[in-house]
Amino acid sequence: MTGPQGLDYKGTRRLMITLFAKGGVLMWLIALCSVVGVAIFIERLLLYHRLTINTHEFIEGIKNALRRNALVEALSICDETPGPVAKVVKAAITQYDRSREEIQDAIEDVGLHEVPRLEKNLVGLATVAHVAPLIGLLGTVVGLISCFRVIVEKGSFVHVADMADGVWMALLNSAGGLAVAIPAYVAYNYLVSRVDTLVLDMERAATEILSFLTSSEKPGNNNPTRQ
Repeated sequence: MTGPQGLDYKGTRRLMITLFAKGGVLMWLIALCSVVGVAIFIERLLLYHRLTINTHEFIEGIKNALRRNALVEALSICDETPGPVAKVVKAAITQYDRSREEIQDAIEDVGLHEVPRLEKNLVGLATVAHVAPLIGLLGTVVGLISCFRVIVEKGSFVHVADMADGVWMALLNSAGGLAVAIPAYVAYNYLVSRVDTLVLDMERAATEILSFLTSSEKPGNNNPTRQ
């Protein structure tokens, strides 16, 4: 079967299977690390994309609702908006009639729960980035041991072809480990930067809503209702 650009898919598949067979069992472990890393990256990437909002517009919408003393509307906006920013703001609004310290405590409590949720599974991706090259190194050592075993067994009669399997194992495991670790490390750093951005948005939103609720515009100063 040949693709539109002349790519022999069956031939490529057979080549990959052959290379994995030459690489030994450790190559399959490296492949498993690759699958785990890709799954974590896609899951986290989709989640962060869904949780990312226009924080400025969201806060302004909340402030406008609160200026009209429409607490229920403000809470509804928070419920309909995904992400930790909305949860932080909702926590502050529910404590609107409390002191500044109590509002701040409510915000911090939500932050303590939301940040670990954002960082969930990132340690798994970091582990893949660190473990994959180590597995590759182990495969390289095993391959070299195989080469020396052949040398010891055949002595001066050894040929390069006799050591081919060990050399294949050493090189393929090194290459496979690095091929998985490098993109996994890049993906991890990218996701960490996305988490940092979301946490920064949380902090900005918390500061703005706290300042608003403790200012002269605070709901309750103008006979608010929950209608």
